[in-house]
Amino acid sequence: MLTVGRLLERLDILSIAGSVRQAQEIGSLVCDSREVVAGCLFIAVRGFVTDGHRFIDRAVEGGASVVICEELPGATGEDCLYVVVGDSRKARALAAAAFYGDPAERLNIIGVTGTNGKTTTARLMAAMFNDCGIRAGYIGTGLATVGEETVPLERTTPEAEELHRLFMLMAERGCRAVVMEVSSHALVLERTFGIRFTGAVFTNLTPEHLDFHRDMDRYAEAKRLLFRSLDPEGFAVLNADDPRAAFMAEAFCGKRLIRCSLDSGLSAPDSGRETVGAVVTAADMSGTRLSVHAGGRSYETLFRLPGRYNVMNLLEVFASGIAMGIAAERVLAALGNVRPVEGRMEVVGKGAKGGCTVVDYAHTPDALEKVLETLDELKPEGAWLIVVFGCGGNRDREKRPEMGRIASARAKRVIVTSDNPRNEDPERIMDEITAGIRSAGYLRFSDRAEAIRCGVNLMRPEDVLLVAGKGHEKYQEKCGARTYFSDQETARAAMLARERMR
Repeated sequence: MLTVGRLLERLDILSIAGSVRQAQEIGSLVCDSREVVAGCLFIAVRGFVTDGHRFIDRAVEGGASVVICEELPGATGEDCLYVVVGDSRKARALAAAAFYGDPAERLNIIGVTGTNGKTTTARLMAAMFNDCGIRAGYIGTGLATVGEETVPLERTTPEAEELHRLFMLMAERGCRAVVMEVSSHALVLERTFGIRFTGAVFTNLTPEHLDFHRDMDRYAEAKRLLFRSLDPEGFAVLNADDPRAAFMAEAFCGKRLIRCSLDSGLSAPDSGRETVGAVVTAADMSGTRLSVHAGGRSYETLFRLPGRYNVMNLLEVFASGIAMGIAAERVLAALGNVRPVEGRMEVVGKGAKGGCTVVDYAHTPDALEKVLETLDELKPEGAWLIVVFGCGGNRDREKRPEMGRIASARAKRVIVTSDNPRNEDPERIMDEITAGIRSAGYLRFSDRAEAIRCGVNLMRPEDVLLVAGKGHEKYQEKCGARTYFSDQETARAAMLARERMR
């Protein structure tokens, strides 16, 4: 258990008020005054909607024995310890680590950051480590895996207390490594503060979350914080083909830096840098055959995911494996065994009379363009490419017409629909998407199930339907409520109904 004395040793304290009982144990950590119980530590955090400092008195009345805050309330209680710090978010992370016994120090933690590809890269990496005998957990989009247990998550990178609780569970169950997606929000909001990462991976940077970061430079700076958090003996892996890779490398503070490139010039032996590269030799909807180049050697392998951008994901996992001391041949053998990640270029149905449906999480302009480009290359000659997609509400409005433009430029048929409209009018969101569509023909349905059924019914033999935007998600969020919805189940049902009618 965490005592008050141990807590005080961990924090950068500006001042203290109230009673100090060094041996007193702290029963729990809370940031919401409605969750306060007797003997807990209440951390007052300034949020975007409300300020936790407003609820300090309520927390003390509810039984909080210690309060961490950035400024004292007007009156302090005699039976409570008030600890004033410069940054409550950083203090929250340090307190969480101490409360759970510093489990991160017993684990090799590899953080994966970037706009697109984080989930695929992180999930593949965790699977690779487990196949190679390094027991690894995963924390990321929608869930965490602890051994055979799956834990649902609200955030890609959880708040500090949930994050360190997961680390504790993983360490207790024999994990030696954790692969986690690290979001830009988490880095800016100090959820990972104090963690020394064994490895950091950068996938790419394209416009997203600009409603939060305001511009691409601030967005890039947020991502770069991960590379400032490396252990001095740690490693970094960069997508060298991305223009922001050099910016990330400037913050590198570890021991080994590996660049991944699909550019043959960058992977040349005389480049003066440790680089891994690859050449695709064959590809279809079932996967990609390629030649991987590293350390002056070449390795032939078959990878089950299609698409050039997925080859980059593979290279980043490969580089992380060898940085962790695993033989190159063993890493590639493990990657040849892994299954595609749910909702990432996932083929969910092939009709008996033709037509193939693919579900992908692509919800940014760059991701949508790459997926459509890949499917256009892989579909049979003369086949149509049909796309069903939407854009989420209360997020990045400027990307909506751009995604409309990309869809109409790449696909033969475009069907615009709802994603997670949240608190916005779905019709307004679709208006903004269709403003960017350059082709004359498109359809729109606010009902996502109807849009998917329409896409399935438009398919001819050999055509390919992409249902984009939600991927692994199993819900629709509208007006503050979530209802169950699965792109995969809806598409399969529509394909079955179509087959029965013919």
